[in-house]
Amino acid sequence: MKRVSFTNFILALALIIGGTFLLLANLDVISLEMWQLFSYSYPFILLVIGLKFILDSILKRDDHWGLGILTSVFATLLIMDRFGWITFTAGDIWLLWPLILVIIGFRIFLSKGTKPKVEIIFDEDHQDESFKRKKSAIGDYSFTNSDWAVEPMNLWNAVGDYKFDFTKAFIPEKDTPFKLSGIVGDVKILMPENVAFRVEANVKTGDIRILDQKADGFNRVMSYQTPDYETSTRKVTFYINLKVGNIRLDRV
Repeated sequence: MKRVSFTNFILALALIIGGTFLLLANLDVISLEMWQLFSYSYPFILLVIGLKFILDSILKRDDHWGLGILTSVFATLLIMDRFGWITFTAGDIWLLWPLILVIIGFRIFLSKGTKPKVEIIFDEDHQDESFKRKKSAIGDYSFTNSDWAVEPMNLWNAVGDYKFDFTKAFIPEKDTPFKLSGIVGDVKILMPENVAFRVEANVKTGDIRILDQKADGFNRVMSYQTPDYETSTRKVTFYINLKVGNIRLDRV
């Protein structure tokens, strides 16, 4: 069975539970009091998600501390409303827009500098490549099984993560291109030391980290290739384009 990330699991669970409650309420199967119970309790679920984001950032698993703070503050205000301490509803979320500016300011302040921007130009050698194409609205792409076959891929995902472990893959003796695109999500790639690669990465809001090179902030673009890329027969080329998210490539 395909593994589902914690965030997608919570989102899917909330949609299923909320939709089920609405359907049963419309069919008069459950009473209004039961729907009010769900309305009362969902801020606590949001608080758990927000704290999970913050904890993962502290443990260096992810870099979603900004989203974690925003979600946690929103959930805390809703919980305080439930206890009658303040008046705050879900429709008042727009009042928190200054917090987004604060988070952006801290991200800029804490950044350690960036590499010079490089314009991404897709290699003409790959224009006629026969790609394995897939599109998904919500979900993760994971290629981490033993001996998975490396082949040209063109993947698009609205919301979800990409995970590639090339140390477990069968990599052919040729240049294999990967085109990864999405709106919100992370890309995590693990490459073996003996395989050459090139990366052309672009993210509107987020971080790019390729080995010891890093760029974070807005409109980040990075181009990198291993010294032996041009002379190697077995190599992988990545074209990555995200709106919001993080791109990370490590080597072992």
